[in-house]
Amino acid sequence: MPLGSRMARALKPTTYTIRYRRKMPGNALLYISSASASLGDALLGYSQGITAAFQIQPAFIHRIYGKHVTYKQIMHATTGVQALQPAILISSLSVTAIFAALASAYISDGLGRRIAIRIGAMLYLIASAIQMIAPDLPILIVGRSIQGLGAGILSTTVPVFQVEIAPAGARGMLVGLEALCMNAGYAAAAWVGYAFYMDAHAEHTWRGPFAVQAAISLVLIVWTFFLPESPRWLIQNGFTTEGLWTLADLHAHGDVTDEGVNQTYYAIVDTLEMEKEKAGDGGFAALLRYPRRTLIGLTGRMFAQLNGINAVLHFLPEHLAEAGFRVHRALFFAGCCSLLYSLGTLPAILFIDKLGRRRFLIAGSVALACSLVLVGCLQLYVDHWPRMLAYLGGARGVFIGMGMYLFFFGATWGPVPWLLSAELYPLRMRAKGMSINAASDWFLECVVGVATPPLFSLLGGGYYLLLAGACVLSGVAVWLAYVETGGRPLEAVGGIFGDGRVPPRKLELEDAVLQVRRRRVRGRSIVSMTSILIAALGSGNGASQVSLHPPAACGTSTAGSSQATLHLAALEADDHVPSKRPKSVADTDSDM
Repeated sequence: MPLGSRMARALKPTTYTIRYRRKMPGNALLYISSASASLGDALLGYSQGITAAFQIQPAFIHRIYGKHVTYKQIMHATTGVQALQPAILISSLSVTAIFAALASAYISDGLGRRIAIRIGAMLYLIASAIQMIAPDLPILIVGRSIQGLGAGILSTTVPVFQVEIAPAGARGMLVGLEALCMNAGYAAAAWVGYAFYMDAHAEHTWRGPFAVQAAISLVLIVWTFFLPESPRWLIQNGFTTEGLWTLADLHAHGDVTDEGVNQTYYAIVDTLEMEKEKAGDGGFAALLRYPRRTLIGLTGRMFAQLNGINAVLHFLPEHLAEAGFRVHRALFFAGCCSLLYSLGTLPAILFIDKLGRRRFLIAGSVALACSLVLVGCLQLYVDHWPRMLAYLGGARGVFIGMGMYLFFFGATWGPVPWLLSAELYPLRMRAKGMSINAASDWFLECVVGVATPPLFSLLGGGYYLLLAGACVLSGVAVWLAYVETGGRPLEAVGGIFGDGRVPPRKLELEDAVLQVRRRRVRGRSIVSMTSILIAALGSGNGASQVSLHPPAACGTSTAGSSQATLHLAALEADDHVPSKRPKSVADTDSDM
């Protein structure tokens, strides 16, 4: 067994505590949970935006690169800063994110999705403090490298959490909301950088935004204590009853007898049993048993990078300045582009579950190629004609083309590859598959970050035409090789690839259950339900032990059915695994 698996198993939680308000089950809990987890993506987008804004600020260039520059030198790209220095600064985050993405599979599977998100946010908080006080380039790189560890964990865990809490017909919408948060984080960074540039003094123009990043990280850390855990992770790790309850809270207003909740619950249980033999111990080597899924996931992330998004995002204000805008206007128009980037996620949120993933990707490839051809031709125009004449239309045209590109990317190749990566794999391999895909994404982002400054210096506007060619190739690859995963329950996606299917089943309660009521008392979860449901929930190996009490204990009565109260208690005495049975929330009020 790999070392990571052994460590994760040793640290695996034995308790699960619910801290969210028990009066808010249903869509409110679902959307709040999705939005709070998406703060992790907002941090990713924010970190991209602030570094982009700094590259054209004289105070930052002087402190970090040791060069005294004027605004005219920045506009004409004659700052004297070696192209490799900003490339190393940008890519330092990506390098550590590669390793963190791989390690996050063990953290997420072993400790749970919400604790993995918490760890990522803590690393972001530490990194923000280091970067805020960084006196030179090496210390800034150290802080950014620590931030990469948090970015790798968050970028892997948050999409998995989103698809695992979402109902079948809303996975695309929730991942679209996640992309909206990421893009909004980039937009916030662009406008925060612009505001500090216009209002603050000297080095506050680039140190101040790191304080905002630290505040967002702190909010996410606190919020993770109130997130529900992924119901699929709970069921996989022995918290079967708690997983059923969480499904009911997220999808059926707390009604554990809901037919859809029952079907989803048993589909998870039966699929886990079916996967056990195929996945083996669930190590990375088991991904070789899913070659087509791995190919789709890896190429999706590859094309998302080769289509040019980080070549644009990391250097957007700089490229707008080189197109002819003054520094303050370059920052302003970069902020305007970031708003279009955020608005682009709205079509994905509204229509991706209806129209499908493949259609969005193919349409996105065509739109991105057209936008990049426009930007490339205009940049070549700016580069080769007398500057004062070219600025009359060239810079504005580059801004329009950039805005179009970011809008279409935000609607298509931004959210969809992350969604596909999280949907493709079965539960036992989902975190591992996602971590491989995320690691490949960070690797290619590193390559793009290092290659963009020298290639742009060499090719000018021709670099955008090169990216446009990659967009065309991505559309062809989707047309030939990708499958449609939308509109199916998560456990049914494997059927597209020839996996066995489990027959649907549910609790056979018929009309015996007339009421299910749950409340929170002194840290204990109490459920009022029929004795038939109690017997169904309490049966089977690994289920929590139950004790029945008279109806009077709950103060409720239901005509036509015998009522009882279910108290979950840890099954400490077990001849086979005496110390590893998960304790229920009734036994402790501490978090994982």
